[in-house]
Amino acid sequence: MLCLMLVCGTLVIQVGSPENPAPPDLARFANGDEVMVTGHVIREGTWQEKDLGEEVQRIDVETEQIVDEGSAAPVRAGLRISIFNQDVRKRPADANMTDIFRYGERIRFPVKLSLPRNFRDPGAFNYVGYLAENGVNALGSIKVGELEILPGFSGSRFELWRTRLHRSLIGKIHTLWPPEQAALIDTIMLGDETFIGKATRTNFQRTGTYHVLVVSGLKVGILALVMFWLLRKLRVNDFVASGITVFFTVSYAVLTDVGAPVWRATLMLIFYLAARLLYRERSILNTIGGAALVLLMVNPSQLFGASFQLSFLCVLVIGGIGAPILERTSKQVSRALRNLDSTTYDLALSPKLVQLRLDLRMIAARLKRFLGDTVTLPTIALVGRGIVIVGDFVFISVLLQAGFVLPMAFYFHRATIVSLPANIVVVPLTELIMVAAGAAISFGYVSAAVAKLPAFVTAIALRATGATVHWMGNLRIADARVPTPELWVGLAACGALVLAMILVRSRPLFMAASLAVVAATAIWISFVPPRPEFHAGVLEVTAIDVGQGDSILLVFPQGRTLLIDAGGLPSWMHSDLDIGEDVVSPYLWSRGISRLDMVAITHAHADHLGGMPAVLSNFRPRELWLGVDSPSPELQRVVQLAKGLRIPVILHFAGEGFEMGGASVRILAPVERPDIELARPNDTSLVMKVSYKATSALLEGDAERKEENLVSQEEPHADLLKVAHHGSATSTAADFLAAVHPRFAVISVGARNLYGHPRKEVLDRLAQRRIGTYRTDTNGAVSFFLDGKNVIPEVLDRR
Repeated sequence: MLCLMLVCGTLVIQVGSPENPAPPDLARFANGDEVMVTGHVIREGTWQEKDLGEEVQRIDVETEQIVDEGSAAPVRAGLRISIFNQDVRKRPADANMTDIFRYGERIRFPVKLSLPRNFRDPGAFNYVGYLAENGVNALGSIKVGELEILPGFSGSRFELWRTRLHRSLIGKIHTLWPPEQAALIDTIMLGDETFIGKATRTNFQRTGTYHVLVVSGLKVGILALVMFWLLRKLRVNDFVASGITVFFTVSYAVLTDVGAPVWRATLMLIFYLAARLLYRERSILNTIGGAALVLLMVNPSQLFGASFQLSFLCVLVIGGIGAPILERTSKQVSRALRNLDSTTYDLALSPKLVQLRLDLRMIAARLKRFLGDTVTLPTIALVGRGIVIVGDFVFISVLLQAGFVLPMAFYFHRATIVSLPANIVVVPLTELIMVAAGAAISFGYVSAAVAKLPAFVTAIALRATGATVHWMGNLRIADARVPTPELWVGLAACGALVLAMILVRSRPLFMAASLAVVAATAIWISFVPPRPEFHAGVLEVTAIDVGQGDSILLVFPQGRTLLIDAGGLPSWMHSDLDIGEDVVSPYLWSRGISRLDMVAITHAHADHLGGMPAVLSNFRPRELWLGVDSPSPELQRVVQLAKGLRIPVILHFAGEGFEMGGASVRILAPVERPDIELARPNDTSLVMKVSYKATSALLEGDAERKEENLVSQEEPHADLLKVAHHGSATSTAADFLAAVHPRFAVISVGARNLYGHPRKEVLDRLAQRRIGTYRTDTNGAVSFFLDGKNVIPEVLDRR
């Protein structure tokens, strides 16, 4: 059977196609021109308030037809459309907090489509692949008044009923609890994160309790356990109880529609219950392995996904290490605590356990002298079993914490140091929330009065959960970020887990030694930073792909680091993406960088400083450099954060020069003067020239002609030029290029940006001088290595 699964899986790999590949003719409609799309809604959205008086709703649409310049083409593609309502008062009167564009509705709207794009940096998230897995091939945004609802229905009737039930449950939740609590219940019960704020999500991540916010194996396990326990209490036989439990679990997986994680857990439950019916309860690893093989046969690419690995690592750690240890330790004590008053039962136990029972009887007899008949052997047994259960929970939590250190560091760059105490509190509360909230929602459809009691219990558990996560998430120790572990460390951590699975059934000394190795690798990953990937003895200048923005990493010959700008998005883009957290930091972590020596902000524009708060928090640099301490609110927020983190803020002006890390730094702009004009931040850009022996790089920020004219008088000759202002026509004049006379140039610019950067005239001037030009929109991240004699460019993205 297993061989057949492997053969089928291999066949799927050979003949399988990429998930939801984009139609080949879709690209011609995503050229920046407006097209008219006719389609139907396949995934509903909800209205979310963004700015004062403005809200947005995101829906997924399957296209039926696209019209471009009068010609119609039948195109089947998935679009994710953001619908903006700039005046909440104009929202249709019958719209509620769920949605107005529902599954199956046919709609028509004009839109400028864009193909999704990954940031082409090492360590970057595969955004295109993520969208493709969800059936999305292109993106667009429109105003609510531009959308026309057409007659008719298109889609699956089954999906229509599922979405209606899901929408009804969301509505019921928001009638039973206030908005903040309802948002948490939406997420915990149904996996709907629409109303969860970023701060709340971050605190759950910091405390290692993010699994509470997602519909995962934990939720499936809780529901299945409660259902099966109730059925057995009602004296339903094993076969029927298992069948009913599977039915309700599958129904829950269909209702939540959160994809692979919940289906993995459901499949594992089915395998486990089937094995239990066949009297194979002890073969948990075999049943889970069978579930894994089935999943890989259906979709082999899951093997490389973080969710798949975390799910099965959890089961392997518990089933392969935790369960055997508990079987040899606490389970034996639990057996000894049964029938304490029965001396006949002593004959079935080992001498050590019999001695424990004798000791407990003696303790009970002595306590009776002081406390009377209130102390009985059953009472002592109950207390003992409680202590054993708590001990088991703490042990498994510690074991999981140690086992999860590697994937948490590799995928999420977090050392969840407070995970153990947080989960000890939050996991039992989550079990209570699942049961009480489920009862409240069910009763809510019958009687609001009856639903009040379980809703009240849920509210208390939610407050306790929220308070725990908020308090622990705001502790300084909870915000521990770690770089990608070195290969040998990762292999050692994997080897330690395998060794522990082998030795847990051997002698106690070997078992303890294997657990010590697991603990040692976990501590190493959490607290010992890896060796950064630097080229010794050269000056490195790397332009990180941050889209339409700037972020330049300098690594000096002696290993010191300087990050100039950290990208960012303007507020009008209404994006939840944090360039500093989601783009710049992963790249630095992929290089093994855990601390920056200096960071610099060239000027007060969002596309240069927007990502800096995350960089300051994640890498705690020793200095923050500025050219001008502008009163810009965005810049002042960064400055205040730096002061709160005790990072010195240093102003640099033209004329300064100093040695750093084996290279020399010369500040060429801005000029220090009291009448400096702050209305044009570009004219106050921090411009510096960094030299190593006979090679140098000129880094301009967004300097325009006025500032470039000043720079031209300061011997700006350099081998490498970071082209100013993303290749705008306001910079990089011919006479300036003549003064710099670079051999290479790099332009940090976003693909298909709204500004038309880089300008053709700038590219022509660079080409006329035969300057080797690299662009982050076409080349991705690019590194230049200045060894004192030559400049060696290297494109980091190999795609």
